[in-house]
Amino acid sequence: MLSAFTGSANGRPDWVAQIEKGDDAGFFGVGSAAWAVHGGMPTLVAGIRALLMQTLHPGAMAGVHDWSRYREDPLGRLSGTIQWLIGVTFSDTAMAVRESTRVGRFHDRVTGTYLDAQGVERSYSAGDPELLSWVHVVFTDAFLGSHMIWGGRIPGGADQYVREWTKAGELIGVVDPPASEAELRSQLDAFRTAGILKSDERVAEAVRFIRSPGLTRGMMPAYRILFAGAVASIPADYRRLLGLRRPWWPAITATRAVLALAGKILGTSSTSEVAARRRLARLGLLPMVGEDVRSLG
Repeated sequence: MLSAFTGSANGRPDWVAQIEKGDDAGFFGVGSAAWAVHGGMPTLVAGIRALLMQTLHPGAMAGVHDWSRYREDPLGRLSGTIQWLIGVTFSDTAMAVRESTRVGRFHDRVTGTYLDAQGVERSYSAGDPELLSWVHVVFTDAFLGSHMIWGGRIPGGADQYVREWTKAGELIGVVDPPASEAELRSQLDAFRTAGILKSDERVAEAVRFIRSPGLTRGMMPAYRILFAGAVASIPADYRRLLGLRRPWWPAITATRAVLALAGKILGTSSTSEVAARRRLARLGLLPMVGEDVRSLG
């Protein structure tokens, strides 16, 4: 399952090794809210939830429809986003900036037109402030919401996570990213109440692909549960726009069981966090000796 999300056969992509390198602690660090949220198993659900929610902005959906190869590689785009998300979270500042620049260069190429929720044709660029804001808010909401349901304690609470993650938004050009949980909810709901979001056949098509991506037969049972958990975690107003219903069965509980099993198989510490801790130890920013070092192996 992890290999599907990271694009690596062994679940540890090559770019994770780069996190061990670098000359500083990065934008976050041990004990940060960002490390707690992005280093946990709920990220498996958060990625699905974020992709579903992102489809509701017709400009974002047009970019995916016109430029993404999601039909041939439905999770490939997610693995690229995960590379940016994890890189910014756990790497040194140079790699975080480099990853954000990579995303920005891709955004520069993504342009076109779409019909908005009122049927008016509009031009778009993936670097437009509105689209950048939507994507940032949706991803922040998805990772925070999923962790609050299935994860542990967040150092400093939800407000601290949202506040820390403004740095990621700033790195990709987001104007005025939310700095508290209340601001996050307000900015997210503003898109809906302003009549910006739209449900159409493109959204339905994308939802079908996200529901049944090209995973192996052995991985699909667990993925179906994670998908159902993601759907159950989305607020009702947005579920209706997506044309989805909350599962009749206990999807939240079943997802918790799948994540617990994944944690036992993969270990409780993410490979990215392990790599970051090794970098910090090498720089003398994290005292680690003997058993501490071996425990990260």
